[in-house]
Amino acid sequence: MTTPISSVGATPTPAAAGGGDGGLRKAAEAFEAVILRQLMASMRQAKLGDDIFGSSATDNFREMADARTADSIAAMRQFGIADMVERQFRGQLGGLASGLKGGVQ
Repeated sequence: MTTPISSVGATPTPAAAGGGDGGLRKAAEAFEAVILRQLMASMRQAKLGDDIFGSSATDNFREMADARTADSIAAMRQFGIADMVERQFRGQLGGLASGLKGGVQ
């Protein structure tokens, strides 16, 4: 009544394993979000005056809000960073696939 482990854990397809079109797009957007978070953090460090409501809790919530904002901006794909990363990796994946089709010499 039990199935062997080898038949349960079949090898996943590239799309199911996070590969494919959606996986590369999500990874590129995540990379753009990281860049935008760093950009926003640098802008926050350049304070022009004292924060009258400043506390560690305020800072934590501000960081969370900045992270969410960066994720939203990256999802809109307005900066073009994700598009460039995706284009670059598509070119590398295309070269890899054609090298595999050619066989081993």
